Amino acid sequence: MRNFIQPEWPAPPQIKAYTSLRSGWSDLSFPEEPIWVQQTHSTIVIEATPENKEKKADATFTPQANRVCVVVTADCLPVLICNQQATHVAAIHAGWRGLANGIIETTLQAIQQPAEDLLVWLGPAIGPQKFEVGQDVYEAFTLKHAESATAFVPHTEGKWLADLYELARIRLKQQGVSRIYGGNFCTYTQEDLFFSYRRDKGNTGRLASFIWRTP
Repeated sequence: MRNFIQPEWPAPPQIKAYTSLRSGWSDLSFPEEPIWVQQTHSTIVIEATPENKEKKADATFTPQANRVCVVVTADCLPVLICNQQATHVAAIHAGWRGLANGIIETTLQAIQQPAEDLLVWLGPAIGPQKFEVGQDVYEAFTLKHAESATAFVPHTEGKWLADLYELARIRLKQQGVSRIYGGNFCTYTQEDLFFSYRRDKGNTGRLASFIWRTP
């Protein structure tokens, strides 16, 4: 069995995108060493260049061929982006803090491509049946965008079940992005495939999501 999954999206053939499974990614070969960054649940977006390796950021982008953007996750949402012309790619680490504070919007500004040209794939994240959050998370979204309330279901006293995928879709659509794919995994329940920070109580590995474009 392959130890990675590929997005099911109508990206141009020059676009290469993968998310590793918990079995690792030894099957994958890259044109260059991926540009790994230090993720801190920020809204920092940087260009994927060799000089920026290991800098603090939660999204990277590049217009350069063979430059590999990568984010790591274990319940948070990996968001991979390309344009129809296959000239730009980006990878976003979107936990609830990053989503609430605008990591998607900041990344789209950095890419500087028309929203109608963009394709987005939502990779494996914790599913809406398992992502219990408090009132603080609910308010972090709904006080900024009332329509975010549709992504929350009341659970127990002061607790909600949140749909990370839907929260991301709402933000993307607000920016004019309509071609959104993926969003049908659950890292928590699909234990055979994915690591989950919550399920494994913090003692877990990470999934890596990669994207680049060939010349």
